[in-house]
Amino acid sequence: MRALDAVDEYLTVRMAAKPSPHTLAAYRRDLTAVLECAAHVNRTPTSSLTLADLTGGLLRHAFAAFAADRAASSVLRAWSTWNGFFSFLVAENLVDGNPMPAVPRPRPPQPRPKPLLGEDTPERLLTALARGCRRARDPWPERDLAVLALALLTGLRSAEMLALRLDSLSGRPGERRLRVVGKGGRTRSLPVEAPLEAVIDAYLATRRTRFTTRLTGDAPLLVDNRGQALRRGGLQYLVRQCYRHAGVYDRVSRGTLVHALRHTFATRLAEDGASVTEIMHLLGHTSVASSQAYIDVTARSQREAARANRTYAVLRRLTGNGAGPRPAPHQPRRTAPATGGAGPTGHDADEEHGHGTTDRTGTA
Repeated sequence: MRALDAVDEYLTVRMAAKPSPHTLAAYRRDLTAVLECAAHVNRTPTSSLTLADLTGGLLRHAFAAFAADRAASSVLRAWSTWNGFFSFLVAENLVDGNPMPAVPRPRPPQPRPKPLLGEDTPERLLTALARGCRRARDPWPERDLAVLALALLTGLRSAEMLALRLDSLSGRPGERRLRVVGKGGRTRSLPVEAPLEAVIDAYLATRRTRFTTRLTGDAPLLVDNRGQALRRGGLQYLVRQCYRHAGVYDRVSRGTLVHALRHTFATRLAEDGASVTEIMHLLGHTSVASSQAYIDVTARSQREAARANRTYAVLRRLTGNGAGPRPAPHQPRRTAPATGGAGPTGHDADEEHGHGTTDRTGTA
């Protein structure tokens, strides 16, 4: 059987599990890229490779070529994709065994959250947006504040935010909840506290004023200045501009935009005493290890652990500082996102391209 035909068959079978188009595209990309490397090593066209050609030796050389100009995380993802591919082939009796254990793979990188830097950065960001810090020909500060506040107070991923519909928000005033569809189609329900509810309601009120289109439950919750569903490039551009106009862009870790808001949400939960189980549920993680990372790196937990070192008692006596710095008072555990911000004010804002790339600029 041709290897390319087996790839098509595998992806067809995978569709029964309802993966996202993005996930399917990633599977195909990883499978075909390594196949092209294998064909190059074998000095044969990719279309001529058969399953019998895909030995452990050939795949070791193919993955070595594949890894030459790619990050370890990309190589690890491709290895996992190929391992799943061969598991399918074995189950279908198309090959005798899975050669992937003979193919070296990089160690998974240790995940480290990258929240916004600075203790007051979230407050500074939201306050500046509420005052209309963004300036453009078509300002919409209420929308900008709603997007950033939603991300900071729910920890949603970019794709999850963009998938929200008006009927994702339900419940009586003061008891609202947000229904989120996460990775793998898994749903979770997040509480929306009154201050965030007020910000969203203010945004929706201005949206009804801006556009004459009647809003239905299946309409997107977040839209661009044309009234169209906000898209990935538009969301990233909007968040980047919010950082810049609020004067906090230097507090954003390199390589993060919307995800920095998610990390800030989770890190603050951990610092304020939320358990790993609570963080896991709110973020939509399926692995405790993913949520545990936020607890492991919190500044407060690190400082309190260091302060407990008994050697500090000696230094306190030597320096005459008998009392020493006291641990911060225990904060009540937060099981629901909350904000103390007021409703949006201000009049100026930039606009994003809903169809652009992450580096595009302009107005709508």
